[in-house]
Amino acid sequence: MKSVNDCFTRVKKNCFLFIKSQETSINKFKSKERLLKSYLIPLCFWISKKINKKKPIIIGLAGGQGTGKTTITSIVSLILKKYFKLNVIKVSIDDFYKTRSERRILSITKHPLLMTRGVPGTHDYRMIFDFFKKVKSKNFKSIKLPKFDKSIDDRCKSKSWYKVKFRPDIIIFEGWCVGARAQNSYKIKKSINSLERVKDPNLIWRKYANTQLKTNYKKLFNYLDEIVYLKPSSFKLLQKWRIIQERNLWLNSKKKKNLKTMTKEEVINFMQTYQRITQNMFKDTPKYASIIFKLDSKHQINSAVYKKK
Repeated sequence: MKSVNDCFTRVKKNCFLFIKSQETSINKFKSKERLLKSYLIPLCFWISKKINKKKPIIIGLAGGQGTGKTTITSIVSLILKKYFKLNVIKVSIDDFYKTRSERRILSITKHPLLMTRGVPGTHDYRMIFDFFKKVKSKNFKSIKLPKFDKSIDDRCKSKSWYKVKFRPDIIIFEGWCVGARAQNSYKIKKSINSLERVKDPNLIWRKYANTQLKTNYKKLFNYLDEIVYLKPSSFKLLQKWRIIQERNLWLNSKKKKNLKTMTKEEVINFMQTYQRITQNMFKDTPKYASIIFKLDSKHQINSAVYKKK
């Protein structure tokens, strides 16, 4: 506990400043000290013990839409850098979405629903493979990583991409489907919402996404050294949080041209594309994740389970 308190003393100013930058007049963070002392600082000590000087470790951080993955990733990165003096990069699987033009081709050649970013098969998994291979290479050279702008639903131009100049000690790879596993084929047959029933009656779209999980994404997630999973109590909570998230995106981006933020109804329809895999992760991911953080209805972490390996 002494080490946790010492760490908290050194990082609280920076962490609180970051948390404040993420707050809005409506959405305020509660129990900030408890979040740091009880959950995120202990997580950082756990990660620091995994360090391998010969090659970086890749931590997958997964959780449904709106669970706070990006915020938690940012705070953890800040603590690892400031207190543990580690070189950390945070990467979102969302930044590897295929471009609008690439998804348009997919929607024509495979299924119309693949125009909507989200499910496995709508990311450029080859680009992620290339990143993982390069970052683990002994002859590391600087890397440029793509950046995706959700407010225009397209990849940014390369001049805006992220630059990784030095090989990191830790990569935190976050995303809603990070670590997800394929379902058994027979489970695919029954529709779980109106979108599947009306727009995918022949199972083409859901089979495509499931096959991607079974093949390309399985190979991809094998690169992960550990998985941290943020688990809410229900899919309805995710819908609520995602609506808030979209509202904040609109507030921060409303001056942009070609803005493609969504209404409440559009968010609910959009999230139906995520529902099958998300709900399957509710059941399966706690079985193989290294750490499970359970979230309550107020968007707070209320317990942590560390799995022994």
